[in-house]
Amino acid sequence: MRFLLRMAFWMTVVLVLLPSGGSQPTSKTNVSAIEAMSAAVATVGDMRSFCERQPEACVIGSQAASVIGQRAQAGARMLYNYLSHRSDASAGTSGRSAPAAGPSQHTLTPADLVPAWRGPAARKERQA
Repeated sequence: MRFLLRMAFWMTVVLVLLPSGGSQPTSKTNVSAIEAMSAAVATVGDMRSFCERQPEACVIGSQAASVIGQRAQAGARMLYNYLSHRSDASAGTSGRSAPAAGPSQHTLTPADLVPAWRGPAARKERQA
């Protein structure tokens, strides 16, 4: 399951970063900087009054943004841990000192550490 989630994550990143490839026709319309600025100001003004017009959508949107932010943070933390673990593992094979082993759990008793008795080896009879 983790493999599929990682695969989906990386495929999404790749698809977002790929160029569009010019599959959409380019528009020949010229927009001046003043027109673009006035359109941006109007859009920001409309967005400010959106929560007054649609309060439920604003509440749900803020909750969704919070959940998406938490998931993105958890995903980034998992990616960081994965990459730091991989770099630690590769550091051990490149001649650098390996990271110290974790603390022992001391689960074996002294009786567990004693080797099992095997008895004498069976003798082979010599045939004359």
